[in-house]
Amino acid sequence: MTDIARDILTPSQLNTLARDLLESAFPLIWVEGELGNVTRPASGHLYFTLKDARAQVRCAMFKPKSQWLNFVPREGLRVLARGRLTLYEARGDYQLVIDHLEEAGEGALRRAFEALKAKLGAEGLFEAARKRPLPAHVRRLGVITSPSGAAVRDVLSVLGRRFPLLEVDVLPVQVQGEAAPAQIVAMLRRAAASGRYDALLLTRGGGSLEDLWAFNDEGLVRAVAASPVPVVCAVGHETDFSLAEFAADLRAPTPSVAAELLVPEQRDLLNRLRTLHRQLLNQHAQQLRQRMQRADRAALRLHALRPQARLDMLRRRQQEAIRRLHAAWRERQQRRQAALRHAAAVLRASQPQRRLSALRERLAALAPRPQAAVARQLQRDALRLRALARSLEAVSPLATVARGYALVTREDGTLVRSVAQVASGDAVQAQLSDGKLRLRVE
Repeated sequence: MTDIARDILTPSQLNTLARDLLESAFPLIWVEGELGNVTRPASGHLYFTLKDARAQVRCAMFKPKSQWLNFVPREGLRVLARGRLTLYEARGDYQLVIDHLEEAGEGALRRAFEALKAKLGAEGLFEAARKRPLPAHVRRLGVITSPSGAAVRDVLSVLGRRFPLLEVDVLPVQVQGEAAPAQIVAMLRRAAASGRYDALLLTRGGGSLEDLWAFNDEGLVRAVAASPVPVVCAVGHETDFSLAEFAADLRAPTPSVAAELLVPEQRDLLNRLRTLHRQLLNQHAQQLRQRMQRADRAALRLHALRPQARLDMLRRRQQEAIRRLHAAWRERQQRRQAALRHAAAVLRASQPQRRLSALRERLAALAPRPQAAVARQLQRDALRLRALARSLEAVSPLATVARGYALVTREDGTLVRSVAQVASGDAVQAQLSDGKLRLRVE
């Protein structure tokens, strides 16, 4: 009886064991099926069944997860669900608790997208270090896109408004369908090899993941990464992402934004040019002021070194040297005379006749030297004074008188230079070379 009692379970115990067994035996799984019995009560949870032709399974997606769905679940919609298998103990129903739900067709593409993204990312195709900056000023742009799509109209409109000087070539390709990737790759390589373009813009308008799938082609992604010309990629809307955008040198959220990133606003460029022009003028004016200041300083130095100023400076130095020479000579004469008087006094006191004779001979020998030096200096000064006298005589009015002219002055000594300075009856005086004459004007 005791062993049998231990094997007896209550319904709640049985359901708990079954739940633990299910949750431990089944990991996180993916299930694809058709939605049925879709209900969303006031609690915000989502309840439905996933079914196929032969079976169905109950599913629950609780509020925190169900709020982030990007589509509306509806009857008959084929979906791909990810969740864990468990058992609802209160009713004994086993069910799938969903943490992710997506439409089945797009889900397959999404898985392929993630797998290829991981593969190419591991090879380093999406690394920021390998991407090149755009040229500072794009002169020629190649736009690889459909010639009839809305994207090309948006791009051309923005480019024409912002920077009309840009040369733009529309390089037509298919941007959707099986043939699109090969066409885009061929056009991209041909445009890059032409050497004509500073940058290339790969773009198209928005659409579903399936519509944009051409830009997730592995060959196209590798061609974008290997392009020698910088590539800007803008595919779809801001929330759309493609692998070509990850490999491009610059990704723009929309075609219009890509056009804005490629060229400057002409008003901004004009303001920049005006700023640079003002800076250039200010710099030129500053350099001109500096050069004028240097010229003024050079002129002052040249004026200070003019020949007349240098001659005046040399004359002052000569006069100062003569004055010092005379002073030194007088001082030396005074010392010698004092020495002689002292020697004479000593001699008179000691009466050494021989020493007195020697000193007299030495004095007689030294006496002519300062007189000769003074005579030479006086001779040089006399020559210099005679030269100055000749210069003064050349410009002296007395020299003019000596040549037969006369200087006429009034009684107060004022020199008469014009007849307008005297009147009839005025007394004047004429200075001749040998005397003066007193005259009266009639």
